[in-house]
Amino acid sequence: MADLDRLDMTFTALADPTRRAILARLAQGEATVMELARPFAMSQPAVSRHLKVLERAGLISRSRIGTSRPCRIEPQALAGATHWLEDFRKLWDARFAALDNLLEDMKAGHEPGPYDH
Repeated sequence: MADLDRLDMTFTALADPTRRAILARLAQGEATVMELARPFAMSQPAVSRHLKVLERAGLISRSRIGTSRPCRIEPQALAGATHWLEDFRKLWDARFAALDNLLEDMKAGHEPGPYDH
């Protein structure tokens, strides 16, 4: 799967508050579908649909132990999103630093020239 497709699937999965809550719960340790469904006012099939979205995005994995289907978080799947966000954080940090420098120069009475960016 292409990196951009994976990134789209990750952000789509993270866009839903129920799925974020499920990931937060799984960050504490693996859980069954029934354990994950307990705090939500929704049916087990509805929770299963959320789990399928998270699984397709690679954010969780499920195994089978007898009749149980424990789910676990796959933290490495967030690496692509983390790197993408980090690139933007660096870009904006640099732009804000340049703006800070410009404002300091303006406070000091220095008029910015055409090449003072």
